[in-house]
Amino acid sequence: MRSIGVGLIGWGTVGCGVIEVLRENAKEIEARLGVPIELRRVADMDLERARPVSVPAELLTRRAEEVIDDPEIDIVIELIGGLGAAREIIRKALASNKHVVTANKALLAHAGNELFEAARKNHRTIGFEASVAGGIPFIKALREGLAANRIDTIYGILNGTANYILTRMNDDGLSFDSALKEAQHEGYAEADPTLDIEGIDAAHKLAITSAIAFGSDIHFEEVYTEGISRIDPLDIGFGREFGYELKLLAIARKTDGQLEMRVHPTLIPAGHVLASVKGAYNAVHVHGNAVGNIMLYGLGAGMMPTGSAVVSDLIDLARDILSNVHERVPPLGFKPERKSDVTIKPMGEISTCYYFRFAAVDRPGVLSKISGILGNNNISIAAVIQKGREVEGAVPIVMLTHEALEKNVIQALDEMRRLDVVLAPTQLIRIEGQ
Repeated sequence: MRSIGVGLIGWGTVGCGVIEVLRENAKEIEARLGVPIELRRVADMDLERARPVSVPAELLTRRAEEVIDDPEIDIVIELIGGLGAAREIIRKALASNKHVVTANKALLAHAGNELFEAARKNHRTIGFEASVAGGIPFIKALREGLAANRIDTIYGILNGTANYILTRMNDDGLSFDSALKEAQHEGYAEADPTLDIEGIDAAHKLAITSAIAFGSDIHFEEVYTEGISRIDPLDIGFGREFGYELKLLAIARKTDGQLEMRVHPTLIPAGHVLASVKGAYNAVHVHGNAVGNIMLYGLGAGMMPTGSAVVSDLIDLARDILSNVHERVPPLGFKPERKSDVTIKPMGEISTCYYFRFAAVDRPGVLSKISGILGNNNISIAAVIQKGREVEGAVPIVMLTHEALEKNVIQALDEMRRLDVVLAPTQLIRIEGQ
């Protein structure tokens, strides 16, 4: 009987999940596909480390080339991560007439345009469902389920580590440092958490999904990125007084022919569906002109959820192999020759509402000086809280604004730095979803 042979390069956490899903759900997979998917080779540099999933010794190798060159392997799964070696593995696999499945969002954000073109030239396909939002089938939903729509906006909580940290700060008043240490202890954060807490991981994912949603190339280098490491529980508390919750939000929006792509801490109304997303969960809120608002929610990482996403790609590619077709659905959803040359809106031209917290001297006239500078820069105040207590020798003044241009806000805050009554840099958090 015909079967689909797969080879795995990278026997880590996600690799173990892939093996477990293929074993545990083998009957269901074969019933859906009509033939079995068989794991024929597993490559990893470290074959001695203890793992939750075992592999027969005869399937193991330290050489990726043994997977790529095996004529019985139809699909290569790349799960080593990183940019250099993974890129070469994918290119060699495509050149060897293998389809590829990867969870490597960083590589796709940096080199996806090149790799998708290489796949097209070799009449092969790259599956990458697991690269965005873990077990949530967001790529498939965006690329196929919403194909009849013109997408207007994407709001995403796309990094479970950051969401876990903010949840602990929100719900239990932990400092950022304490919440990060707890996330590391619980296994939600890496020893070096930079990619997660500085928004880079979410920016990788936003760049990929924006290309699918808006029919463009991937433009990771143009995603504005700001992390959560400067967030203070004080601002979370003030935000709640105004009726907002704080999230690290990935935002893509197309207006007037220009595309916004930005990742930053964001205050959203407490009643918004994304405000209730807690812990290490991910969620994506999309607006399409035909379907309206939809939200997908689930675990954004982990052995089994991400393994589920990888195997879903294996099933899709297996169906294409059995039908003798390739790239039935273009990887980024649009025919390559029909992609649009979008203009990325500069961050200074973004218009949104803002939260400010000023550390001010407690004396008469301070509020009028601050509001005067804001008014001179066309920034209108929507609400103010002025607390009578001192925080580190200063009195906090908290303001919300009506919509304003980012460049005007930056100019105003630069002028305020020169005021002798403002004792520290102003805390700025953007507000969405009013």
